[in-house]
Amino acid sequence: MARVEGGAGIGRLVAWLALVGALAAFAYVGRAAEGDPPEDVLYRYDTAAGSAILYGLVLATVLLICRGAPTRTLLALRRPTSWGQAAGISLGIFVAMLVLGGVLDRFLDAGEEQGLTPEEWESDRAGAFAANAVVVAGVAPIVEELTYRGLGFSVLLRFGRPAAIVLVGIAFGLGHGLVIALPILTTFGIGLAFLRSRTGSVYPAILLHAVFNGFALALSVTL
Repeated sequence: MARVEGGAGIGRLVAWLALVGALAAFAYVGRAAEGDPPEDVLYRYDTAAGSAILYGLVLATVLLICRGAPTRTLLALRRPTSWGQAAGISLGIFVAMLVLGGVLDRFLDAGEEQGLTPEEWESDRAGAFAANAVVVAGVAPIVEELTYRGLGFSVLLRFGRPAAIVLVGIAFGLGHGLVIALPILTTFGIGLAFLRSRTGSVYPAILLHAVFNGFALALSVTL
């Protein structure tokens, strides 16, 4: 058993498991009931508003779980041990995900399953797209990293670093409610957890997640 982060007791582990379990169940049930999202989902203001509200509720729950404990420690809100090391690991993960995505796209159409990337650029709806881009490349990376690589990694560290890295990745993958894209999402989640583990901070993971999401959005409307 590894050293437990300050305040990462069994009660917070149970609460975190309940949170991510509920997020996964909500995602899969919602997908099964509603089917694929509309093709113009990122060109709608209501998408950005609804997503922002959901992420706000998730963040509030995470902070509630941390209440009474050293929150910055649980969420790994501290300077990384080395920004140079963080940049090197991040670049390696980014390239690895591009290669893995290219390979898997030959057999699986993960992007099509998620249905978030638009087919083409619509300049007359740029405002709504920009609002959604802020959520996808800004709000989502912050909240998801604090939830999984922050609190999640801290409460799972009792099982050892390798187990925490893998389990956080699996929880992150399941939290998106997808089947075909699950392998690549889980792999990305594991990579982000490895980055958090090696740097001791959630900040590099937030930055990498934001860059990756922003890159995917930009690519979708320029190719």
